[in-house]
Parts: sequence; C-alpha cells; structure tokens
Amino acid sequence: LFLTPERIQAGARFWRDHADWLAFAQRRLHVPAEVILAIMGVETFYGTRMGNYPVLDALYTLGFLYPPRADYFSREFARYVRLAQQQGWDLRSPKGSYAGAMGMGQFMPTSYLTWAQDFDGDGHKDLFSNAADAIGSVGFYLADHGWQENSPVALPARIDDPAGVASLIDDKPDLTQTWQQLQAAGVHLSQTLPANTPVKLLRFQQAEGEEYWVACQNFYVITRYNRSPLYAMAVFQLSQELYRAYHALLR
Repeated sequence: LFLTPERIQAGARFWRDHADWLAFAQRRLHVPAEVILAIMGVETFYGTRMGNYPVLDALYTLGFLYPPRADYFSREFARYVRLAQQQGWDLRSPKGSYAGAMGMGQFMPTSYLTWAQDFDGDGHKDLFSNAADAIGSVGFYLADHGWQENSPVALPARIDDPAGVASLIDDKPDLTQTWQQLQAAGVHLSQTLPANTPVKLLRFQQAEGEEYWVACQNFYVITRYNRSPLYAMAVFQLSQELYRAYHALLR
C-alpha cells in the first residue's frame, strides 16, 4: 500500500524541495532525513492528505458518544481546546483524521502540545502548512523516544527451524529478547550484534512465503508513533526507497 512508485517519487521531490530543513533536522536531532520523511509519507502523503474531518467534531464524537474509548478521546478533546487557545485557532477550523489526528505528521492534541516544534523560529507551531515545523516535530518525536544514531532499524534474518522459533514470535513490538537468545534459537544475520542487544524477532507473511526480521531499538522507536510492526516496517522500507530515489534525482 505504501511502497508505490507514486509515493516514492513524490517523497523524493518533497525532499528536494525541503532539503535544507531535512538536513538541518538530521544534524540537530540525529534522526535520518529519510525516516522523518517516510513517516510523513505514510501518514499524509507528504501533507497532501491530512484528512477532512473537523477535529473538534471527531474528538467530541469519540470522547462522548463512543464509550469504549471515551476516557482517551475525552482527554484529547480537552487538550485540543487548550491547544486551539494556545495557537489562536478557531476551534471549528482545523481538519484532520476521523480520530482527530492533525497536520503533516498526524499528531493527536497531546502529541501536538508535547512534541510540536517551532522549527523555523517564526513564533508558530504550524504542522498543517509549514514543512519546516512538521519536519522538526516528527524528528523531535522520534529523537525524544530514543532514536539511536547510526544504529540499525531492522535486519533480515535467516532461520534454521521455523518451528523452533514460533514461541518467540507475537504481534507486539516490544524488545523482549536479546540477540544472544535469538542466536541460540538458530537465528542468523549478515552482521553481528553485541550479545546483550535488546531485539525482537518478527515474522511477516509475503506472497512467496514467510519473511523474518530482527527488530532493533530504532524499529521500536517507530512503533511509538504506531504500535503496529507492519506500520514500522512500511516506514522503514519506504525510508530506504526514498533515500535511493532522492539521490538518483540529484544525479
């Protein structure tokens, strides 16, 4: 759904148009430009698909008319009102997703209040139309959640016995294993990791069969944006394609 030529080429062009801000974010926050951009590409197609639902209505409906998630969304509703007052917004103007997520990076009100950055120093935190602020905010979110510079995200793995590792696999992204444990279970990588490195063995179903990956800290950081391992893998693989496409564009 996300690794399409259209999304990759649009991302390469966005990178070209905002190269200075992406480079500045990478230097300042130590998060790769391609990962910041991939989040924005998956979330909103680089700010072109940010949602058409009035945020006020979405949060009110989920907070007060949908009991299963009332606690969470009623808090987000209150924080949206505070955020609108802080930013000087008309409450009914901002639009976003059906769940009330806003801007190029689809921040919920709590995330907007906590991690949004005035990256260009113009006195506003505008994640809707200011690419610099959106880039800086997504980068800051990842950095603040523990991104490790120059460390792997996920590594393709070879398995001796799929049945032997079945008990190690679940649908949660938490790093509950160590590389030493996976090695002992017959997992192999093309590069070495320190024995005590926190990791998680992941399995993905592909058309041609099962595919195994070893997720590291930076993969887990991406899941702080969305807990789905499928989401994090889409972001990771899109980031790799964006890096190749952007540098091809420069040649």
